[in-house]
Amino acid sequence: MIQPIPPSLAPFFQEYDITRLNPDTGFFTIIERTLQFGNREGIRWLFKMYSDKQVTDWVKKFGKDCLPQPHLRFWQFILEAVK
Repeated sequence: MIQPIPPSLAPFFQEYDITRLNPDTGFFTIIERTLQFGNREGIRWLFKMYSDKQVTDWVKKFGKDCLPQPHLRFWQFILEAVK
């Protein structure tokens, strides 16, 4: 069952109708914004929606271009995603 994006993340998806944002096709944006702006609730939700591997792969592939340096380093450390 798809869990809706938590209300605490809604401000970071202003250009989307979050009730219609598909986790399969919108994974790039969902992961990016949640890693950058998510609070504990949002991060817990993210890891219920996507596996550790999916998030780690995203950080390895897109993190350098999509996350500010402090966030990138944090998630690389947390996910052990340093290349």
